[in-house]
Amino acid sequence: MSALGFISGFVDTLGFIALYGLFAAHITGNVVMLASAVVVEHRYGVAIKLLAIPIFIVAAIVTRFFIIRRERRTLDATAHVMLAEAVLLIAFMGLALASAPFENQDSLAAIATGLVAATAMGVQNTAARTFMSGLPPTTVMTGNLMQIIVDIVDLLHRHGALPAKRERLSRLVPLMLAFSVGALLGAVGYFTIGFLALVAPILMAASLGFYGRPHPAAAAA
Repeated sequence: MSALGFISGFVDTLGFIALYGLFAAHITGNVVMLASAVVVEHRYGVAIKLLAIPIFIVAAIVTRFFIIRRERRTLDATAHVMLAEAVLLIAFMGLALASAPFENQDSLAAIATGLVAATAMGVQNTAARTFMSGLPPTTVMTGNLMQIIVDIVDLLHRHGALPAKRERLSRLVPLMLAFSVGALLGAVGYFTIGFLALVAPILMAASLGFYGRPHPAAAAA
């Protein structure tokens, strides 16, 4: 779980810096940035944010179809999905290294690179919402942070089911920290070695694919 948070924080931050404000890991930020670009700022970079939304949706649909096919055959999808994400992140890095520096925000190379990144994170989001649905969200931390605050306040006031709150905090706090570390290293990595920094989330995703255990929800399908 923490590994997924690290990947999300890393890719989202690096993509935001390198790809003109693109949020690869979630739609909400792209909708906000798109509205800002169109209505307020009148800047370029609209195409990459606009196209990322349907690409993200298509990636989610395709991934879900694959997971359903595996589940109907009582087969685990964890390894395949995580390896698919690793391959897409490799494609993201390879395309970026071959194309950068981009001519501008609306260049074909910049748009294609951003869409591959969005595809990779669409795959991870689908896994998190389906056979890993027992896990907290691994790409958007607002809800997780709010739950951490509520549980800590409740524990301090000894209110409610305290063991359940402690157990939830034991999962949410490491996830939040991993996302934050990933975000920090994504920024540092990009400004230090550029898109080569993507080796870190690639190795993380590949390790989950090769060595990660099937999630209980998948095993029970």
